[in-house]
Amino acid sequence: MRSMTGYGRRQMSRDGREMTVELKSVNHRFLDISCRLPRALSFAEDAVRRQIGAALRRGHVDVNVTYLNLREDAKEVRLDDGLLLQYREALLNARQIARKERSSIRDEDVAWIIQQPDVLQVTVKEEDQDAVLALLTDTLSEALADMILMREKEGAALCTDLTVHLDEVARIREEIAALAPRVPKLYQEKLKARIAELGAQELDPQRMAQEVALMADKCAIDEELARLQSHIGQMRDAIGAEGETGRRLDFLTQELNREVNTIGSKASDADITRWVVAAKSEIEKLREQVQNVE
Repeated sequence: MRSMTGYGRRQMSRDGREMTVELKSVNHRFLDISCRLPRALSFAEDAVRRQIGAALRRGHVDVNVTYLNLREDAKEVRLDDGLLLQYREALLNARQIARKERSSIRDEDVAWIIQQPDVLQVTVKEEDQDAVLALLTDTLSEALADMILMREKEGAALCTDLTVHLDEVARIREEIAALAPRVPKLYQEKLKARIAELGAQELDPQRMAQEVALMADKCAIDEELARLQSHIGQMRDAIGAEGETGRRLDFLTQELNREVNTIGSKASDADITRWVVAAKSEIEKLREQVQNVE
């Protein structure tokens, strides 16, 4: 069993390139991936999504990637010849050079021209996409391994907690099952007391038996108890199973709640009602924890 809560971060350097991948995940009904990649790595977003999709089934995953190209050939400096000549001409005119023999300018004038906007342009060279993608894939793989390990540890804790609450639901179910046979008898006693209170003559024993039988049929909770037992067993199997179990556990939790509600509505016994309230409290705890199971 895995939780949907996890974190992983890895950094890797290779051939003058440095890649950092940070992953965070929380619960979500489906697999929802949010990527933040540098513009230079935008081509790799689909590959990142596929790689995460192959490793995870559910959860909202935030992916943050930072990338540095520290290679000597990462950038290129270009000189705008035409713009340089225009700056040179403007400089000569501004100084109103009068002598025809002056055909060049001093070194410090060259330095001034070079410093002007856009004369020198620094551009980032096109990346080797294969090399960058390979580095990103390897870094992401290690970050995913870290996050999955954390999700498995969280899942083990969830498994323990779910088992505790499910055991309590099973115990409460046994308590209710022990009380169920007395419901018709209690109804018979209440019916007799009501008749006596009204001062009416006692009903014919056969008529009394019919009334009690009808009420017993309405209040019978044997089927609900049997289904409840079945759902508890299926939840135990799901908790111990590998792979994606969150949706199945969520469905079974809803079924547990449905059966307990039906028992509460059918059985008009105060003790059973108290156990029903206790069971619903445990099922709610199950429901809250199940929401974070992958």
